[in-house]
Amino acid sequence: MGKSNVWETGLLNLVFKNTDFTGLGDAGGLLGSAGAGNLYVSLHTSDPGEAGDQETNEIAYTSYARVAVARGAGWTVSGGQVVPAAEISFPQGTGGSGTATHFGVGTASSGAGKLLYSGAITPNIVCGDGVAPALDTATNINED
Repeated sequence: MGKSNVWETGLLNLVFKNTDFTGLGDAGGLLGSAGAGNLYVSLHTSDPGEAGDQETNEIAYTSYARVAVARGAGWTVSGGQVVPAAEISFPQGTGGSGTATHFGVGTASSGAGKLLYSGAITPNIVCGDGVAPALDTATNINED
């Protein structure tokens, strides 16, 4: 059995928008953090998979770094789906190469971190010297 639409949207709002999910457990429900903080978006050369972390298959062109996106205003949640509120731009490459086929959303700015979600990038992004990869606002995560 799948999750209800209410649960899907509530979970995404809690994780990406830091919005309380009321009516579950005690009177307060599942509460957002005192400080919203950031989620960190990464690029990967293949699917990091459900057992992966933020470093699994992470791209490694020169100057690459994960991008911090604020929980809250940085994301739009609607109907069991979340999308970036604005384009997510990665640092321009100064060397190296690789093709980004997947993106990830996790908890750490570097290192293994906890990978929360990942998805395919269409079309793939060929990265390297002079290329500034970006994920547009059509990049989505679905709970369905």
